[in-house]
Amino acid sequence: MNATNATNAVNGTNALAELRNDPVIAVVRAPRIPDAAALCAALAEGGINFTEFTYTTPDVTDHLERASAAGWRVGVGTVLTAEQAGRGIDAGASFLVTPGCRPEVAEVGRARGVPVVLGALTPTEVARAVDLGAAAVKIFPARSFGPGYFKDLRGPYPDVPLVASGGVNAGNAAEFLAQGALAVCAGTDVVPPAVVEAGDWAEITRRARAFTRACAAGA
Repeated sequence: MNATNATNAVNGTNALAELRNDPVIAVVRAPRIPDAAALCAALAEGGINFTEFTYTTPDVTDHLERASAAGWRVGVGTVLTAEQAGRGIDAGASFLVTPGCRPEVAEVGRARGVPVVLGALTPTEVARAVDLGAAAVKIFPARSFGPGYFKDLRGPYPDVPLVASGGVNAGNAAEFLAQGALAVCAGTDVVPPAVVEAGDWAEITRRARAFTRACAAGA
């Protein structure tokens, strides 16, 4: 995928359709990102076309602006408030991600036509996220409960799109997908903070390719 193709608007329906075919979101947390657009390009070269920058990263809106201006599909995560949600959208985020159920963030997403992936863990929280209009529900921390937990959630929630986040790596990503996750989040396994800070884009591409190949091998 190139940057031109990534400029298409991502609404809730389109985002889910694309995630089914492209089921990895790179979650970037780093003290410094020298070139957000180059980072997205390196990830895309390795097969990861969704990038989530987070509010735990300094100057996150600057990174969103640069990457989205270059045409990459980017979102903002660790969104806790309506103000953060609006600021992220203004900077170019095409999706929002929260660590837990945040009604005010969901409301901004609805008002602005931007899909929101709400965080949850328990069956009750999943239902709450659905009621708030989540485009998908992020199960966090996924590693603590394992891939089998996604199969369990599929019982009462067969139609809810679930995203596995927290401790997902090349060794277990395919199993999360096999057990019912719509997509998985790739964190330090693909974008280690030190590698991002160093701007080692070749290493980022290598890690992204290894991760996506591991996912494909389990399909």
